[in-house]
Amino acid sequence: MTQAAELTPAARKILDAAAELFYGRGITAVGVDLIAKEAGVTKKTLYDRFGSKEALVAAYLGERDERWREWLTARVLSGDAGAGPCERILRTFDALEEWVRRENPRGCGFVNAAAELPDPRHPGRKVITGQKRWLRDFLRELAVEAGAADPGRLADELVLLHEGATVLGGLHVVAGPVAAARSMARGALVREGCQGGAGAQAQ
Repeated sequence: MTQAAELTPAARKILDAAAELFYGRGITAVGVDLIAKEAGVTKKTLYDRFGSKEALVAAYLGERDERWREWLTARVLSGDAGAGPCERILRTFDALEEWVRRENPRGCGFVNAAAELPDPRHPGRKVITGQKRWLRDFLRELAVEAGAADPGRLADELVLLHEGATVLGGLHVVAGPVAAARSMARGALVREGCQGGAGAQAQ
């Protein structure tokens, strides 16, 4: 994943322009000429900094992944020191709801990109897969801390709820999909015998 500190000023402009265009218009609909124009650089500069459109796509997805991981972990692990492990799991849905409002007006950027990048060899696909696996692993860690009877099963259910809520939120099919997913997650926590307040504390 591309670290912001490693980018030259020109590369920063290119990546910022690409991120806005790729998410707003779609990856296949946006060419390097338009990205270079919006960034105020030449196409040669774009290729000098990133090498190819494919690499630029991967950098865009990688940086979005970094922001999401930082956002989620900060909101789940910081704040009320007295929050129990079940409450931390439910906080992942609170963080998701805020992220959807701020960052996902057109749905999940990773799901959108996956639909446009069918080739498993595309470098962007590796970023997308890594992002989803990271989320599942993070949820499993929280499930272990909460004392779930079957942390793997609970993590699978939680990541399905996260992803389903994100997709349906972008499509405006279900009213309040993240809140509904959070409610279902609370039920799953009770079933798994999680410790730390999946009931009254997490309302």
